[in-house]
Amino acid sequence: MNRRGSLIKNLDWITIMLYVILVFLGWINIYAAVYNEDHQSILDATQRYGKQLIWIGAAFFIAIIILTIDSKFYSAFAYPTLIIMICLLLAVLMFGVEVNGARSWFQLGSIRFQPAEFAKFATCLAIARYLSQYNFKIHKIKSLFITGLILFTPAVLILMQNDTGSALVYSVFILVLYREGLSGFILLLVLLAALLFVFTLIYSSFTVSILIIAMAAVSFKIINVPIKQIAIALATLTGSFGTLWLINKGANLEFSNFSLVVISTILNAVPFLIYIYRQKITKAALILLILIGSLFYTFSVSYIFNQILEPHQQERINELLGIQSDPYGAGYNVNQSKIAIGSGGFSGKGFLNGTQTKFNFVPEQSTDFIFCTVGEEWGFLGSGLVLLLHLGLILRLLFLAEKQRSSFSRIYGYGVASILFFHLAINVGMTIGLAPVIGIPLPFFSYGGSSLWSFTILLFIFIRLDANRLELLR
Repeated sequence: MNRRGSLIKNLDWITIMLYVILVFLGWINIYAAVYNEDHQSILDATQRYGKQLIWIGAAFFIAIIILTIDSKFYSAFAYPTLIIMICLLLAVLMFGVEVNGARSWFQLGSIRFQPAEFAKFATCLAIARYLSQYNFKIHKIKSLFITGLILFTPAVLILMQNDTGSALVYSVFILVLYREGLSGFILLLVLLAALLFVFTLIYSSFTVSILIIAMAAVSFKIINVPIKQIAIALATLTGSFGTLWLINKGANLEFSNFSLVVISTILNAVPFLIYIYRQKITKAALILLILIGSLFYTFSVSYIFNQILEPHQQERINELLGIQSDPYGAGYNVNQSKIAIGSGGFSGKGFLNGTQTKFNFVPEQSTDFIFCTVGEEWGFLGSGLVLLLHLGLILRLLFLAEKQRSSFSRIYGYGVASILFFHLAINVGMTIGLAPVIGIPLPFFSYGGSSLWSFTILLFIFIRLDANRLELLR
């Protein structure tokens, strides 16, 4: 009895309260999004809002079960949990059913189960367990390899299911790694990769390659490589490119200008590396490697975009970047969503009075685009409140994570906050046209049992760990 009373006392009721409020508001907005005048009762289990109530009841039950389990269990069984989830991800590839082009669901009678949603908390547990082990050094090659293996294994399996959105969630773990000591230089490289990806799609590969070389020249100057040597390198690079261009034209070869730039850069890199080695300018060698890597990355972006991504994915990205405009095709969902949110004005049209909502102008309005229902019916005030509640929960998790004595609990807490932040940013970004439409649910708001249960498990494991924050789990 004392132990139970101590647990109840140590629970963070602010976090629990934020969770309950978000779940309740999500349920109300699902009711508004798919409201049926022939089934007006919000408890009608034949409608999505009635089914969501069942999922909510089950989620509360799951939360209670999680809180009754000893906190050490989550650390001890972190790896087995991930292995089970990986097996389920493999199984769904063979035995799953296809929904909206993704083979990521198990069909159990009338109930669908999506392993990809539950793999998030399992990966979060495994990362926390590995990074919190005694004498862990994040900069060791072995540590980075095993960390990458833990993250990329479920991500690749989910990507094979054609569920790009869920796979991209795993990229946010880089924030957790940064908190645990990963060099800021790695974050800079990730940012550079993101910028190159966008620029390569908007501009030609040749234009981007010239920009990369110019940035490398400026970087060489910053680290005090003599301007004379930089000028010589650029002159020989230009001369090599010109020679290869004339040969390409004269011999009627089919090399692109971008390919000629890459070849020229590699040819001129050898003598420049010799100079760097003799002058012992190690930073210049790193910049040169980044230059060559960036050029090959630029080439891979074009290949992946044109050869690997599905046509509808290409269209959504092109629509987002303004490369094409298709308001009645690839851009239809986002355009209708923006119309709905914009029409809500400052205070909204009122509960159940959203015209975009009532007449089903926005597809997937109770799932991926649930936020446009908030914007239309509750306006700027309601949208701001929803965002503040989500951000309040995320900030609360970060605050609690920093209070943990156990590194396992701290790392897991940062993982939970990072995943919730990614979902919030991308989902809201989708509805207002700032992010591509990749099927990311809004935490605790979007319709569906799998997403609600997975977020509940993710959150309440941390609440349970926090209740024993004075204990060391490692």
